[in-house]
Amino acid sequence: MRILVIEDEPKAGEYMRSGLTEAGYVVDVATNGLDGLHLAQEFLYDLILLDVMMPEMDGWEVMRRLDKQLKTPVLFLTARGTLEDKLKGLDLGADDYLVKPFSFAELLARIRVALRRGARVKQEEIVELADLQIDIPKRRVIRAGTRITLTNKEFNLLQLFMQHEGQVLSRSVIASRVWDMNFDSDTNVVDVAVRRLRQKIDDPFDLKLIHTVHGVGYRCEDES
Repeated sequence: MRILVIEDEPKAGEYMRSGLTEAGYVVDVATNGLDGLHLAQEFLYDLILLDVMMPEMDGWEVMRRLDKQLKTPVLFLTARGTLEDKLKGLDLGADDYLVKPFSFAELLARIRVALRRGARVKQEEIVELADLQIDIPKRRVIRAGTRITLTNKEFNLLQLFMQHEGQVLSRSVIASRVWDMNFDSDTNVVDVAVRRLRQKIDDPFDLKLIHTVHGVGYRCEDES
């Protein structure tokens, strides 16, 4: 599970990074709203912990600009504890609102609840796009009635594409989610994997579903 912490107080950010890493999460920390928004748009996170009062861009504005299609759970962490502030955060789409100071045990409990809720929203056993269907629990792929055999990585890549239909996924996002690695611009592992997936999913069929967005990454979509 990968968590983004957007917190302008360095000690608080490092405290959460250390504790969450020890709890088994992969953690990125941004120290202002603008950098946090950039990371949230560049990578796919399972949860975002978001402060309100920050330089460059406050948490309210970050929340407004987040892509709601990603359905990433957001938990506000802030010293602003009035009922009005809590209602504002929830109305903007946050999943929870935790007022500072808080115990780390409570934070972990809130995170577990938010992640379970997010998993229920995101999880679909069968995902379909045009004449392509993937059965996630059975790891089975069928296109136009034909069973297609994929490697584990190829299936994970296709699942990522289809669960984010229409969204442009950068190479760094794909690398972090499929290979759990930071993208190195000197390696073509992502491009090679996409090319191999296309050979099985797209090449035998007239309708192409995986599209290159030059200079950015790839998008899976029915453009017919």
